[in-house]
Amino acid sequence: MRKIEEQMLNAIHARKYWNSGNTCVDYVVAGNPNGPRSEVFLHGNHIADYWHDTKTLDVDVVTLAKWSTVTTKSRLRALGANVYTKNHVTFLNGEAI
Repeated sequence: MRKIEEQMLNAIHARKYWNSGNTCVDYVVAGNPNGPRSEVFLHGNHIADYWHDTKTLDVDVVTLAKWSTVTTKSRLRALGANVYTKNHVTFLNGEAI
């Protein structure tokens, strides 16, 4: 795991805003019926939400389909997502997107 990904995870677990290089974590409390979440951005594009109360990850499949780069997949894997590319097709949890 890359150092920036460790810092990203630390910010998520600490429930705080963090920004370094091309990656940003924003902690959102107000206005969420499902509780607080951390929003993760790469190059300004939303790639995932981590829901703290349920400890679940929601990957932004629209962004992943548009920007299925090595870096995007690496950040998502660091968050616990099962994402990979096979024969130029990106898969999330075993399903093609």
